[in-house]
Amino acid sequence: MTSLLALCGCSSVEVRLGMRASLAKIPMTSMEASLPKNPGVAPGEKSPLVVTLIGQDGKVWVTEGKGKGKILWKDLTIAASVVSVNKKGIVSLPRDPRISDGKTGHVTITAPSQPNLHAELDIPLRYDYAFVSKFSGSNGSSGFNGTDGTDGMSGTMGSMDPDNPSPGGNGSDGTDGTDGQDGGPGGDGPLVQVRVTLRSGAHPLLQVGVSAGGHKELFYLVDPQGGSLTVKSLGGTGGSGGKGGRGGRGGSGGTGSPNGQDGRDGSSGRDGNDGSDGGSGSITVTYDPKAKPLLATIRVANPGGPSPVFNEEPVAPLW
Repeated sequence: MTSLLALCGCSSVEVRLGMRASLAKIPMTSMEASLPKNPGVAPGEKSPLVVTLIGQDGKVWVTEGKGKGKILWKDLTIAASVVSVNKKGIVSLPRDPRISDGKTGHVTITAPSQPNLHAELDIPLRYDYAFVSKFSGSNGSSGFNGTDGTDGMSGTMGSMDPDNPSPGGNGSDGTDGTDGQDGGPGGDGPLVQVRVTLRSGAHPLLQVGVSAGGHKELFYLVDPQGGSLTVKSLGGTGGSGGKGGRGGRGGSGGTGSPNGQDGRDGSSGRDGNDGSDGGSGSITVTYDPKAKPLLATIRVANPGGPSPVFNEEPVAPLW
């Protein structure tokens, strides 16, 4: 029953069954909000919001979702700045830190059915997060499957009349299936350029720009105290080989005296080989001299590829 309700999203049915509660029918005295999973949210990340309400009888009510309570999110109204909150109470922050840098997220929660209820929550923006910037070569194309062989034809019927017997005809052989096509090779990872500069202050942060051929530059703001950025340039995955075609079945021998022989089954085709993976691309990191003491915060990964290059030269603020 629970699975069916989840699929159809029948909140009204859930209320009637007591699985959810209608906020309009439960007088509340107070409401507060929290982010139980994390104290804040990082660019490009999400965190569930939980709202706790106290009824006039002292009973504690909690929102559905992460709170695992009975109060429906649709019974609440949420206004958000800097961050956004979806209909399931999930808080998210845009991936580009230039949008939120220097700001604080904020949510205001009200209940249309009970105007006395009001809760506000500041949401800190955190940069002590393990960010990943990943680029890959194109994946190889999958090989085509082989074609199935055709079944043989049944032999003609003979006669089983003891006074005039004749043998049944032999069934014809099934044809062989064709081989599956080999998968295509994956493309090599792209050349990746990384720019790193230090934003000084009471709490220094690293501004990082990452670009690769055909992609617009991505920006990151990284807190060296607990945060990091891993930049990857990986080869694309080789395409899967096609399946070999099934050999055709031999035709059955015709009935007669004696019966005809069955035809030979055709051989199945060979499965195609998977394509080879592409090679990792090269990574070049250009960092400002002031960022050098914190350079361990920036990590690169291109297994089997060219050795990463690190250049020290002035890098202006990225925004």
